Amino acid sequence: MSETLSKPSVLFVLTNAAVIGPNARPTGYEFSEVANPYDEFVRRGWNIDFASPEGGRPPEDGYDASDPVSVAFRKGDGFVRLGKSLVLSEVDPTEYDAVFFPGGLGPMVDMAASPLVKTVIARAYDSGRVVGAVCHGPVALLGVTRANGESLLKGKRVTSFTTAEEEGHSREDVPFMLDDALREEGAIHSHAQPFEGHVVQDGRLVTGQNPASARRVATVIADLVTGDRKHLQR
Repeated sequence: MSETLSKPSVLFVLTNAAVIGPNARPTGYEFSEVANPYDEFVRRGWNIDFASPEGGRPPEDGYDASDPVSVAFRKGDGFVRLGKSLVLSEVDPTEYDAVFFPGGLGPMVDMAASPLVKTVIARAYDSGRVVGAVCHGPVALLGVTRANGESLLKGKRVTSFTTAEEEGHSREDVPFMLDDALREEGAIHSHAQPFEGHVVQDGRLVTGQNPASARRVATVIADLVTGDRKHLQR
C-alpha cells in the first residue's frame, strides 16, 4: 500500500458494453453499484477516478430516480467525471490503493475475457492493492493469473450474482452463470438468499453478491486500506 500521507484512492473500472445477449438487451453498469460505493468513499475523504476499457462515457442501467443516493450522484461532480472515464490501458493501477469493479450486465460482455482487465487486476493485486467487485463485477476476476503463475481465484472465498438471482432477471441474456464459472476456476463461492446483502473478504480480495451489497463492499475495502496505512505509518 502507499506509504504516503496523501488521501487514499480507488479506481472504479466500468464496462463499455451497452447491449448483451441474443435479444440485444440494453445494459451497462448498474447505477446504484457505482453511486453507493462512490458515496461511501467520498464520505471517507477518498480520491476517486473512473476508467473503462475504451474510455469516455460508459453506458448505464438501472437508474432509480426515487433513490436519493443515486439522484445525488447523478447531480454531482463524480457523475461528470465518470462521463469522461480514463482509457484503462493508460492507467497504472498501482497508483491506487484499491481497484473496484461494479456490476451490471455489461461486464459479462467486455470483462469476462479481456486480457487488459486481467492484467490490471494481476498488477494491482501483486503490488499489494485491494481488489473489489460486486454483483456481475467479479466476472473480471475470471482468468486472472498472478505473476507467480497461480490463478488469483484458486482457493479464494468469493461471492457474486447467483444462478438463483439470474432466474427471472437475465438468465436468457447472460452467456454463462457467473457463480458456476467462479467455482470452475477453483473459487469457494458462497451466497445469501436472492437479493439479500452478502459480502466476502479473503485477504485483499473483496466481493459482493448483488446491488444490496455494494456499499458494504466499499466499506470493507476502505477499512482494509485504512488499516494497512495505519500499520505502515507506525
